[in-house]
Amino acid sequence: MEKNFFAHETSIIDSGCTIGNGTKIWHFTHIMTNCLIGENCNIGQNVVVSPGVTLGKNVKIQNNVSLYTGVVCEDDVFLGPSMVFTNIVNPRSAIIRKDQYVKTVVKKGASIGANATIVCGHDIGEYAFIGAGAVVTKEVAPYALVVGNPAKQIGWISEYGHRLDFNAEGIAVCPESKENYKFENGKVLKIQ
Repeated sequence: MEKNFFAHETSIIDSGCTIGNGTKIWHFTHIMTNCLIGENCNIGQNVVVSPGVTLGKNVKIQNNVSLYTGVVCEDDVFLGPSMVFTNIVNPRSAIIRKDQYVKTVVKKGASIGANATIVCGHDIGEYAFIGAGAVVTKEVAPYALVVGNPAKQIGWISEYGHRLDFNAEGIAVCPESKENYKFENGKVLKIQ
């Protein structure tokens, strides 16, 4: 079988993994068994991807990130340096809870900043932006901008990563893409 991805010689890829074309896996990274990794991902140095993790296309993972069993990252997700997911609500060293892993889904286009922690079972909405060092302890809405410990929403963000300022009619324009967004009933939607 032809290998259509790059894996640095110091990386370890366990059996049963599927790795998409164009993906790059860098120094000292361990991809554990039965992971599904999409096309054109970039997995940085010293990353741990635990058994059964799923990554969509074009996922960018910076150095020193831990993705534990139960994590699903959809297409175009960005994971900043040293951020971490958990997968057990009440871990104890002496108690085995491998049958109690909790799923966390990071939706398309979301970004998670450096040193953030995502407590398991709290999904991150499409294009949400989690600030550096945030500790997420509840669901994050699509396009939400959250910061702090515990993480609190402080605004809304465009698909290009710019803060959205809504006018009296509930319309905001991304300064980079010029795309329009509507704030209605407590939610943000991109206007097509």
